[in-house]
Amino acid sequence: MTSLVFDDERGYADFATFVARARSLDSEGAMRLQAVGVTLAVHVQVLPGRGLLAEGGVTGMRAMALGQPTDLDVVVPLAALADRVARHPEGIELSVPPMTVTAPWASITPPRDGWEPVGEVDEDELVVAARAGIEEVALGATSAGSATSATPTASPADATLGAPAVGALRQAVWGRLTPTAPPVPAGAAFAAYVLGFLAPQGRSRVLARGRWVRLAATHGHVLVR
Repeated sequence: MTSLVFDDERGYADFATFVARARSLDSEGAMRLQAVGVTLAVHVQVLPGRGLLAEGGVTGMRAMALGQPTDLDVVVPLAALADRVARHPEGIELSVPPMTVTAPWASITPPRDGWEPVGEVDEDELVVAARAGIEEVALGATSAGSATSATPTASPADATLGAPAVGALRQAVWGRLTPTAPPVPAGAAFAAYVLGFLAPQGRSRVLARGRWVRLAATHGHVLVR
């Protein structure tokens, strides 16, 4: 059984918080754990894409420091990770769940280089945009009579399964551009907000490469295809 040994207890606690935030979006979701040396990159899907190319798909990524070199690349259920953390709420070591899952989004790898800077955006403005979108989706879900989708952080999959109209509303809301300068996909603002990547008075760098947009926020990265 592989274990991840974090640099300190704070790093372990940050990982536990990240798992909880990701699971609030999709209780049946998964997380990709990608460790190279003493760096752990954790990836989660926030919004699913459309079609074979997963257009509009949004993922969040955060890098964390490990206390010892590790070579790992697996996709595991968020529920299993949450269970591990619940059983060991403190410390620096986490045993990686032995079960793995297949997540199509995890196989879509963004480019590593060639990113072109677009500008910087105020993270307080991203918070405003994310909250406005959440409110719009919640109101739309209430109007459609979907109790599940009325929860701001409910899974987009739950919404589309329970009410196609609400699923379409989510795509419309999170697919549009924010009124920020420069504008970014609203889904990126939503992901950065719910995953805790934004900081008061912080600034996020916006980069682009082909069909990809990258939001490099204070506490993590958001990738939109």
